[in-house]
Amino acid sequence: METALKSFLVATPFFGGLDDAQLDRVIAMLVERRYPAGGTVFLEGDQGRSMYVVHSGELLVCKAGESGRTVRMSHLGPGDFFGEMTLIAMQPRSATVRVETDAVLYELTAKNLHAYYKADVQAYVMVLGNINRELCRRLLKADERIAETADASRDSVTQIRCAKKETGA
Repeated sequence: METALKSFLVATPFFGGLDDAQLDRVIAMLVERRYPAGGTVFLEGDQGRSMYVVHSGELLVCKAGESGRTVRMSHLGPGDFFGEMTLIAMQPRSATVRVETDAVLYELTAKNLHAYYKADVQAYVMVLGNINRELCRRLLKADERIAETADASRDSVTQIRCAKKETGA
C-alpha cells in the first residue's frame, strides 16, 4: 500500500498504537470502496458485517425520528471511522450513512477482523481498545447533547432529580 495512505491511516484513531508490522497486516485487510455524492453507504436497520475508515469525502450520519423526520446525528470526514458498533454488538445498523461529497472509504469486515485476531491477538486487542475509546468519546458527546437539550427544554420529563442519600441518623 502506498506510503501516503499508510501515513494517513496511522494518524487516525483507529490505528493508534500499532507497530509497523501490525499496521501493515491490518491495512492489507482493508478494501477500498468509492461512493458518489448522494449515495448511501448503508441504511439504519441493515445487517452489518463491516466498518469503514473515511479517507476522503464528507458523510452524514442520520436516524429516523419517531415523527418520521430524518435526524442528523453527525458529520464525518477524513480520518473518522464508523460502523464499528456492528462488529462489537452484532446488531443491525443503528443509523443511515449518506455520502455528501464523493468519498473514498476503507472497509474492514468482521471476517477480516477475526482473521486479525487469529494472526496477532495483541494487535487485535489494541484495535478493539481504539474502537472502545472512540465509542466512549461518542457516548460522552451524546450525554452532553442530551443534557443541553433537556436543560434548554425545561421539560419535566427530561429533568431527573438526583435524590440525596438519607443518612438514617
